[in-house]
Amino acid sequence: MLKRIKATQALMRKTPCSPKTDKAIKYIRYADDFIIGVKGSRADCEYIRRRFAEFISQSLKMELSEEKTLITHSNQYARFLGYDIRVRRDSSVKPHGKHLQRTMNGKVELCVPFDDKIMPFLFQKSIAQQQHNGAIEPIARKFLYSCTDLEIVTVFNSELRGICNYYALASNFNKLSFFAYLMEYSCLKTLAGKHKTTSRQIIKKNPDGEGGWHITYKTKKGTGHRKFANFMDCKKNPWFSDIITSASLVHGSARSPFESRLAAEVCELCGKTGIPLEMHHVNKVKNLKGKTLWETTMIAKRRKTIAVCVRCHCKIHHP
Repeated sequence: MLKRIKATQALMRKTPCSPKTDKAIKYIRYADDFIIGVKGSRADCEYIRRRFAEFISQSLKMELSEEKTLITHSNQYARFLGYDIRVRRDSSVKPHGKHLQRTMNGKVELCVPFDDKIMPFLFQKSIAQQQHNGAIEPIARKFLYSCTDLEIVTVFNSELRGICNYYALASNFNKLSFFAYLMEYSCLKTLAGKHKTTSRQIIKKNPDGEGGWHITYKTKKGTGHRKFANFMDCKKNPWFSDIITSASLVHGSARSPFESRLAAEVCELCGKTGIPLEMHHVNKVKNLKGKTLWETTMIAKRRKTIAVCVRCHCKIHHP
């Protein structure tokens, strides 16, 4: 009887809990990228795609790309907004109260497309390279040698947080540990190349007392410390951001060090002194229209960043 009960329960878990007649459709769009979820057959999907192509061509006077508009089974990954999305088919059961339940079956899963998104980013930014044997190793970013230690760590931290914050929803988020490793040791190799030493010596000379390392820099009030970002902190962050700042370009071509502008404690907009400052960033100076005081100031200074007080920073974002 026990064997029959187990066999019957296994059969029940494989049996669909709803009829195939309760069809449903879900449409999600972001800018020009969209995805349509269909609860139905492949014939239904082909019909929807055909009607969708007719609407786009007749009503919008546009053409739907047949190569990019794919029909994918929900159990297979589909790319949408940089994520790999699928619906899990998992028959494994776990205790749920007083009974067993398929807790993962039918759940939507978001994954990081590591090979298609993360690795090209590392290669394009000169953070890592592939050896002849196929191994990936971090390398120094030589164009940052002219920057200060604080600026170098700031560059890597902004890029690391930009990637990890965006993919914080992924179920395979822990896969970014390799990405964080390459980022950290590329930063260490960049610092080592700047000071003509080794990564091990950089860690040894700058311990943080917690088993890691940090960078010390001088301010008007004393000494500050900047740690390398922990990628797991992005998983706990309730605010998600896909912004990767252009800090490497800004600091790599800056005329004055980042920390000296902060240590001066002089607002570059209103001129107030002895107050804490914040850095305002813009993408490109040529995009500034010059209609406001801060835009005119940045155009005159030819800078992508400007050190301003908290009050002026609020006026910039909320005029």
